[in-house]
Amino acid sequence: MNYKIERVVVGNLQENCYIITIDNKTYLIDPGDEEEKIEKHLKDKNVVAILVTHHHFDHVGALEYFEKKYNLKHNSYEDNNFKIIKCPGHTDDSVSYYFEKIKCMFCGDFIFLDSIGRMDLPGGSSKKMQESLNSISTYPDEIILYPGHGDKTSLGYEKRHFKYYF
Repeated sequence: MNYKIERVVVGNLQENCYIITIDNKTYLIDPGDEEEKIEKHLKDKNVVAILVTHHHFDHVGALEYFEKKYNLKHNSYEDNNFKIIKCPGHTDDSVSYYFEKIKCMFCGDFIFLDSIGRMDLPGGSSKKMQESLNSISTYPDEIILYPGHGDKTSLGYEKRHFKYYF
């Protein structure tokens, strides 16, 4: 299986927009801002889905533009390349996209390198975050996590910190 993961950092909050291409299918994840900057990475690609981890402004600023451009509705596409994992806590609508075959997960503001998402914003819940962390702990340690901000990490590394967050 051929694949490529590109990170495009956009907007004032330095949000990570990801472009993942597996064979001939391209997935646009969290188009937060600066559509021109993102678009440079999409040339000659077959964009089949726009995936959004949650609907905070820094993750969806360019969403409407790309929905119109590709005539796609976000989060309305499923195939065997990824699974959707509900992980409320940062927001009620937080989800992660798990690409099992290539052992990576796009987790938005759920988990960061050495941290987890804020729970003090509208829709946030420490109880739901604890439940989501317990649930994600059942997944393999070798999964590489691609967060909404900052550098990638591994689930195994982050699991060691979960007990200290509450």
